[in-house]
Amino acid sequence: MIIFTESELKQYVQLNLEAISIIEEAFTKLAGNEVVMPPIMRVDIHDENGEVDVKTAYIKGKEMFAIKVSSGFFNNYKLGLPSGNGLMMLISTKTGVPQALLLDNGYLTDVRTAAAGAIAAKYLSRDHIETVGVIGAGGQARFQVRALKLVRNFKKVLVYSRSIERAKQYAKDMSEELGIDVVVADSAETVVRNSDTVITTTPSKEPIVKAEWLHPGLHITAMGSDAEHKQELEAEVLVRADKLVCDTKEQCARLGELHHALDQGVLTIHSPIVELGQLTSGQCIGRENDEQITVCDLTGTGVQDTAIALFAYHEMKKRNLGLKVENQVALLKQ
Repeated sequence: MIIFTESELKQYVQLNLEAISIIEEAFTKLAGNEVVMPPIMRVDIHDENGEVDVKTAYIKGKEMFAIKVSSGFFNNYKLGLPSGNGLMMLISTKTGVPQALLLDNGYLTDVRTAAAGAIAAKYLSRDHIETVGVIGAGGQARFQVRALKLVRNFKKVLVYSRSIERAKQYAKDMSEELGIDVVVADSAETVVRNSDTVITTTPSKEPIVKAEWLHPGLHITAMGSDAEHKQELEAEVLVRADKLVCDTKEQCARLGELHHALDQGVLTIHSPIVELGQLTSGQCIGRENDEQITVCDLTGTGVQDTAIALFAYHEMKKRNLGLKVENQVALLKQ
């Protein structure tokens, strides 16, 4: 057993084009039926506005697969703590013996989630955009814009958050980091109506984005709804989209924005819905013209976790990093 720490992982696993490529390949394998991925298990801690998810997937032919435990406690900002946390465990696909613990405190989840957002934009956003809108001002709101900058050039960011203080801090930090204008918007409507691409990154339990705000050429990546009680988009937004994409249709029908559209009867499971892996694999095409309205519903998949965990493991191993712990029980069984 080898244990890797957050500081080691952050040094050698970063949000870059290589990470995006790794996650893109994972979606392609998912679309090619090369992945075994069970449903997500989740524990809700409603008293503390928190949740803990367990995600996993086996990519056929790989020597290990990841089991990821991730938490989202959305009152943590009041304590000066990030909302996301967690760790990953890699297990041998030959023996079932645990091989590594990645004590990343949610960092690898941030990277793989942001990479999925960049992939969505790569295939669905217009090639030339001026203004990006962000709804939410937490950690993933930062990662998503960093990832988008790797696949699209843009000159301005509009950010809206229910906390004006957090929005102002976001604008200050990201304008300095990216070297572009980041402006605090007075409403979600202002963001949507004035942006070419919009990213929603909140744990909202009520729709924030209304269908009447949509305009030709808009792309929306919604990544906050990953539980039955969460919703960032009015169901009619999905109906108005010329192209609706899910990371996985089955999972989004259970947990994502699609879930609410199905419950309200405005879409059916037979509606034209594309999976992200169908785009990355070339089975389907993404945006077809600059006038289309496109929406991508991201709930986060276990295949992303296994892909990023395996990449991180090999990056650490080739540098001989990590704390090695002898597992006597495993040794005896072998």
